[in-house]
Amino acid sequence: MLSALLLGSSVAGCSLFHRVSHEPPPVVKEAPPAPELPKPVATHRFEIDANTEVVGYVQKTVVGKEDTLPDIARRFDVGYEEILLANPGVDAWLPGVGREVVVPTQFVLPAAPHEGVVVDVAAMRIFYYPPHKKGEQPVVYTHPIGIGRVGWRTPEGTAKIVSRTKDPVWVVPKSVRDEHAENGEKLPATVPAGPDNPLGQYMFRLSWPSYLIHGTNKPYGVGMRSSHGCMRLYPEDIAVFFDLIPIGTKVTVVNQPYLFGRREGTLYFQAYAVMEDDSRDWSRNRNRLLAHLLSPKARKQASDQKEVSAQDNDIDWQRVGDLAHSPRAVPVPVTGGHDGVDAVVSQSLLVENSLPEGSNWDGKTGLLVDEKTFNDLVNGQAKAPPVSQSQPSTQ
Repeated sequence: MLSALLLGSSVAGCSLFHRVSHEPPPVVKEAPPAPELPKPVATHRFEIDANTEVVGYVQKTVVGKEDTLPDIARRFDVGYEEILLANPGVDAWLPGVGREVVVPTQFVLPAAPHEGVVVDVAAMRIFYYPPHKKGEQPVVYTHPIGIGRVGWRTPEGTAKIVSRTKDPVWVVPKSVRDEHAENGEKLPATVPAGPDNPLGQYMFRLSWPSYLIHGTNKPYGVGMRSSHGCMRLYPEDIAVFFDLIPIGTKVTVVNQPYLFGRREGTLYFQAYAVMEDDSRDWSRNRNRLLAHLLSPKARKQASDQKEVSAQDNDIDWQRVGDLAHSPRAVPVPVTGGHDGVDAVVSQSLLVENSLPEGSNWDGKTGLLVDEKTFNDLVNGQAKAPPVSQSQPSTQ
């Protein structure tokens, strides 16, 4: 009996050292590669026809390492204020790596003749409609611009390009020298061509005395109110325009913060911020507002008050009011029962964060500066000169 117990105990004890059977470890599958995003294509030139009122398309891209919103704006040829409006609540300097941001590259064309140069100071955009022969496809070019800051407003109305100059010398107006002197800076009477010249490498002179369309040695000021009344373009954009736009071209400057335009039967509304020195009453009767902001052709078609009222019945005025109150710089449908701005953004094309194919820029020259220098420029745009000095300037 004892032998049996010992044998049993021995067998049981031995079982403690038997190899325990385990399930094979699970196979760890590698995460599928992220889908390859389409490469962006430049959005500054569009083929149009007589009925075109909206061009381009809204895009999104993903913030890269060390990217700022001004970096992305320059890369995609949009302005500073445009990209800020399109991305409310996003820090311009720390947007967040991996965040999707909206690139506002769709535009309602200003309500002005499709002829020569058209500037919308509220949108801080320039449009150029080159002449074309019968049977040729009309086109429009558009780029962001910097405009006159408070106290140095860019004028509105009609002018002509009277001359153009490569490597211009800046003759500094006394009013500008006096303004800088008040801030402890002494400016020379003239600034020669070169990297320190705020006119950049190319300049168009207008028939308005002392007003110019020119480049800049501070590209980070494009897309904001940063000049003494002149219109500034990115260096790469003014370089193309210099060879493209002939002397004698008509220049029309309008101030249209709210733009209506039709595309494929749907009316779109694009809102920018009303400039703080715009004295107009934008709470006027909505029929008059619509009639005033429609394109000339559509305005002519809507000249009958009954026709305006019929269009008015289909417009989502609540959406128009919301967008006017919180502008996003992207066209949003306001007829036809379409969804609003959130749907426009969510359905927009997500593209690779790289220099668009066909861009005027090489992605390397004239890079942006540090935040402090940029903020100095931003703070400077709010400084208005004394009334006695509020006069035209060539910068």
